[in-house]
Amino acid sequence: MKKQPWIDSQKTDLTFIIAPSWVALLLAYLFSWNPFYQVETPLWAWVVFILFLDVAHVHSTLFKTYFDAKSFARHRTLYLAVPALSYGVFVLLYWQAGSIFFWRILAYTAVFHFIRQQYGFVRLYNRQETQARWLTRFDEWVIYGATLAPILHWHVNSPRNFVWFVENDFYLFPSTRLQELLLVIYALLALSYIIKEVYCIVRGLLNLPRILLISGTFLTWYFGIMYFNNDLIFTILNVVVHGIPYIWLVWIDIQKRKPFVGGLSKRLFSPKGLIFFLGSICGMAYLEEGLWDALQWREYPSLFSWLYGLPSHFADWELALLIPLLALPQITHYILDGFIWKRGFDSVVSKELPS
Repeated sequence: MKKQPWIDSQKTDLTFIIAPSWVALLLAYLFSWNPFYQVETPLWAWVVFILFLDVAHVHSTLFKTYFDAKSFARHRTLYLAVPALSYGVFVLLYWQAGSIFFWRILAYTAVFHFIRQQYGFVRLYNRQETQARWLTRFDEWVIYGATLAPILHWHVNSPRNFVWFVENDFYLFPSTRLQELLLVIYALLALSYIIKEVYCIVRGLLNLPRILLISGTFLTWYFGIMYFNNDLIFTILNVVVHGIPYIWLVWIDIQKRKPFVGGLSKRLFSPKGLIFFLGSICGMAYLEEGLWDALQWREYPSLFSWLYGLPSHFADWELALLIPLLALPQITHYILDGFIWKRGFDSVVSKELPS
């Protein structure tokens, strides 16, 4: 059997890229049997999955960009232009088109970001592939189908008991016929992928990490969006599968490049470096969500009441300036993520990708 194309090693890939899908599926199964979790996501789950995974993974990007002096010097224009231009564009969107259009654009940008991460992992696991080129292309189209079909199903199967960001941030056009058609398409897509992998295995072209990744993507997006209609289960199957691999990828990248100097280097590459890294991104996530809650939502007083001295009511023009500012870390993360993992950029993870 040929050597498997692990990104880092079999142990770490299985633990931090592959396992999150299957652990999330197990958790979803267990919670689906407990009526306590049928209504809404409890506070502890919001802290674990939203605060310390979803929001924290956004801030992990800082260690590959703004906190990396060499990368910042090399890509200064990009790193400064993206947040500046994004803020201007989204302020204009909010002011001219309204809040729902702002959230809608942000939601679709986030969906694209989540889909592209799975696509990126498929490309990494196919980087040493000897199968025919059309089969490699097939894998890439399969991963798009495995993620886009559930999103389309969401659009035609509403209302749902979960949202991406806020109510009605997706365009919704309920249709039972389209729901049924998408389920058939999804089943045929999964079947065609199974047939393709059986064909490759028979030819001695087993690619275990790719099979586990694509299979996990099929199952998590299907059960999280198409099968279950539950906020907690959607959160688990959405966030765990995305956040853990992303944070791990940033961590191994900076460990291999070792770009930091001075005090930050001493902290990151000491025996407690991982604790410092995780603590930093979780701390920034806590502060960001605290500002959101204090200035807008007022939903988690047990976590952020110390910030409730801040104002929470604003004029429309003030909201047009404030909301894009609060969302700027996410917006910048989504856009920069399209650059920082490309071949030739400051990344050792993607250096073996074909041009």
